[in-house]
Amino acid sequence: ISSTTIILKAFDELGVKSQKFTGNVIGALIVQDIVAILMMVLLSTIAVSQQFSGTELIQSLFKLGFFLIIWFVSGIFFIPTLLKKLKPLFTDETLLIISLALCLFMVIFAAGVGFSPALGAFIMGSIIAETNEAEHIEHLVKPVKDLFGAVFFVSVGMLINPDTLIEYAFPVMILTLITIFGQSITSTIGTIISGQPLKESIQTGMSLSQIGEFSFIIATLGASLNVTSDFLYPIVVAVSAVTAFTTPYMIKYATPVAGFIEKKLPKRWTKRIEIYSANAQAIKTVSTWRKAIKEYVFQVAIHSIILLAIIQLSKRFLMPLMDDYSYGNIVTAVITFIIIAPFLWAVSLRRIATEEVQELLKNKKHHGPILVLIFIRMVIGLFFIGMMLNNFLSPGIAVLAFVISVVIIMLFPKKINKLYLKIENRFVKNYNQRE
Repeated sequence: ISSTTIILKAFDELGVKSQKFTGNVIGALIVQDIVAILMMVLLSTIAVSQQFSGTELIQSLFKLGFFLIIWFVSGIFFIPTLLKKLKPLFTDETLLIISLALCLFMVIFAAGVGFSPALGAFIMGSIIAETNEAEHIEHLVKPVKDLFGAVFFVSVGMLINPDTLIEYAFPVMILTLITIFGQSITSTIGTIISGQPLKESIQTGMSLSQIGEFSFIIATLGASLNVTSDFLYPIVVAVSAVTAFTTPYMIKYATPVAGFIEKKLPKRWTKRIEIYSANAQAIKTVSTWRKAIKEYVFQVAIHSIILLAIIQLSKRFLMPLMDDYSYGNIVTAVITFIIIAPFLWAVSLRRIATEEVQELLKNKKHHGPILVLIFIRMVIGLFFIGMMLNNFLSPGIAVLAFVISVVIIMLFPKKINKLYLKIENRFVKNYNQRE
């Protein structure tokens, strides 16, 4: 798993962050970090239970997806607005402290729900990057980043035992070569398959030719669970140290190497790669049905996750506060319903992919499938109403409240839609404010 810290530092020092291939590299690093978190969950489960649990892996995937979406949506909705409102009160010192506090809060929260602290920090960074203060905060945080970068490399260096390196020099050398050449070649091939030009693919592959911090974490995890040998950790650290040294040179010489390979490859090979890349990047036309279904799935999935999060938060935090009151459960249900009403409207009744649906309705054979999609959305909305009421009310009262809830949504569609649009516009405005 390549090192985000080492690569970004090398990009800064070599001044190549503006080049196109760096986007591919950063995208790959993000995916690698997320996969690393899933690997830690899966490998820990196998090590403890001594058996493979597919159910555990699927649950971890859903849990990760759920929290990523909730963190991102809620963060984009609240944090840019908060920073904008408080901007007149900010000094550089205050803004730095608030930025670090937000980062550490997300780190604590991520660790609390069972994810890597690194993922929490990354998520908060991606949220702050969508604010108007992003460049200012980046400038303020840079000295802190440099400080911890230095601490990171010093601490890693202190973990290297020269005697161990001498004793295991052969496996260190073999793993170093496998990392440098294996990562470069496989990442280059993967990037070519994804439709990138040959030059950018080689630059991407050579940039990813090292291992870093997540490799340390996984090696430590294996040792702590007694499923790997103790000597594995210093070997991993040694390989990381060597590849950290070679990384700037790999990035620096990626362009000349790409030019050399392009010259040496048979002309028909380079021509086929160019044609494949051009065709892959030109595939933008999508059928009307695919556009409509994609929009339906996206809208339903996002709003379903938001509804589930609000109901669970209400059950966990609001319900205990109301337990001491006579009608606390009813009050909790009413408050929760008011909060989720706009999202219930969005998941079940709001118009989605209007242009595509209008085009499809011109053909009578599409009427049935579109009605099925509408029906499925309405069922999902009713399901969440039932889930919410079932958490707070007894079965008899829940049935009555269910009917009342549906009637309220049907009687006040314009007001609920207006409230939802206000929420959506705030999110979109915050998301696009830097543009």
